[in-house]
Amino acid sequence: MHRAPVTQKGAEILKAELNELKTVTRPEIVQAISTAREHGDLKENAEYHAAREQQSFCEGRIQELESVLSTAQLIDVSSLNVEGRVVFGATVELEDLESEETVTYQIVGDIEADIKLNKIAVSSPIARSMIGKEEGDVATVNAPAGIREYEIIDVKYI
Repeated sequence: MHRAPVTQKGAEILKAELNELKTVTRPEIVQAISTAREHGDLKENAEYHAAREQQSFCEGRIQELESVLSTAQLIDVSSLNVEGRVVFGATVELEDLESEETVTYQIVGDIEADIKLNKIAVSSPIARSMIGKEEGDVATVNAPAGIREYEIIDVKYI
């Protein structure tokens, strides 16, 4: 059985989403289906079909979250004794050696990855190139646009 790694904070966010889906979204969809049924013929009732499709997506997400949370390996980053090395859950500040731009990423599990929030999956090429390195080391990433080099400026465990 595969136990996906998840940060403590990530697990809390996933549990909150699951609770929201079960207590708010699911009842709203059931009400929308009930209202759409009252309009008569279900074969040509677009509201009914849209609500059923929404119900399908909601139930699928609930199953996915329950599955992930039941088998997840919760990792508390702050309790790890890693002495400045980049590990799962670490927040890493990088400098692109070519463009001299800096960026900060947190390395998280695949299910909690969200590039808009600067959370990258542990399975991503950039995260894999950083794992085990320390401040001052250079991580070489084989990206689709070519080889990129990043210097690790800072490592935090939040």
